[in-house]
Amino acid sequence: MGATNPASVDGRRVVVVDGLRTPFTKAGTDLRDVTALELAAGVVTELLQRSGLEPARVDRVVYGTVIHDVKAPNIARELVLTCDLPESVDAYSVTRACATSTQAFVSGAQAILLGDAEIVITGGAESMSKIPVLYSERFVEALMEANSAKDLPSKVKAFSALRPKDLAPQPPAIAERSTGETMGESAEKMARMNGISREEQDEFALRSHQKAVEAWEKGIYDDEVMHFHVPPAFEITAARDNIPRPDTSLEKLAALRPVFDRRYGTITAGNSSPLTDGASALLVMEEKTAERLGYEPLAYLRSWGFAALDPNWQLLMGPFFATPIALDRAGLTLDDLDLVDIHEAFAAQVLSNLRAFASAEWAQRHLGRDEPLGEIPDEKLNIYGGSISLGHPFAATGARQILTMARELARRDRGKALITQCAAGGLGAAVVLER
Repeated sequence: MGATNPASVDGRRVVVVDGLRTPFTKAGTDLRDVTALELAAGVVTELLQRSGLEPARVDRVVYGTVIHDVKAPNIARELVLTCDLPESVDAYSVTRACATSTQAFVSGAQAILLGDAEIVITGGAESMSKIPVLYSERFVEALMEANSAKDLPSKVKAFSALRPKDLAPQPPAIAERSTGETMGESAEKMARMNGISREEQDEFALRSHQKAVEAWEKGIYDDEVMHFHVPPAFEITAARDNIPRPDTSLEKLAALRPVFDRRYGTITAGNSSPLTDGASALLVMEEKTAERLGYEPLAYLRSWGFAALDPNWQLLMGPFFATPIALDRAGLTLDDLDLVDIHEAFAAQVLSNLRAFASAEWAQRHLGRDEPLGEIPDEKLNIYGGSISLGHPFAATGARQILTMARELARRDRGKALITQCAAGGLGAAVVLER
């Protein structure tokens, strides 16, 4: 697809035409009774209505979740069958942990660049309030044996060897399978290795909340966030993110206790992204198709890059490795960017990546470059808050970032933006948009 700019093939270019998301709400609150599929169907239905696009014009849906519903694992196809979309619309699901909807966006873009599609809906949804709960292997084995038994005594015998501990439910694992460490424990390790203090983390978290609150007050999110009427009674309406805290302060953040290392740790609930429910969607088209249908692009896709690193090392350094891939493909440097939006899994993770970006030692040792990637001025970084303050429905965050940056470029009618995420498994993702 071209080493310098993979986002342009044979004159075909990919544009972000529109997008939408639900409010992002803390798990267990406003959207606690809504499944990921219901969240996804709500946002895609509303996006189609607002855009005025005839549903039959959609060629493909690429969508994802991180914690799958075992009853509907292909959320993209279920989305087509749930929304006002023709059954003939092709659909498939993707997952890349916290970069899932970035992967969905890039996969949709690749289909457009290859001529497989002209119009694609991409995005992701997550319900952290309604996660699947598993049973022990012994209990599952007993169930399978009982299911295949021919008579009642045999069915009863299948359960005879079970003990009370075998009946205990098991929530999905939040630790890395390969290391046994949770993401928070990995963030603690990164904070120690990179010399990130508790004070720096709390200051960054406060900044995130202040930026998010200010953005809501300015109306930045008014057109990006729909009002979600909660089924089945539809008596409750989630109208905005409920995580940004206008009343937080450094004193309140400093009073919170560490979560992952209770004696020596620096990672708290205040400087971490919370468990969140929400969904997001993007309407993506080939440039000439958008022009023919009368749509004004918000932004153009310039390039993308994905990277991977050893999870045993610094799990959440993906942005440092994915960003230079995307920038090199775009023929740009960090200084050429007008906006940078980094997913805020933890303040320690963002600060570690920022420190690495500015480090000549990191560039030489890990990238084989003579010069550092560069420093990111505060006025360019996460200008409307981030995952710490807005929330983090795993699969929905990438599309949320892309939508906000695309709309900001449209407001300015110029510029270039980098969107990047770390992800479980030691993964990183980066996308460059331009106007």
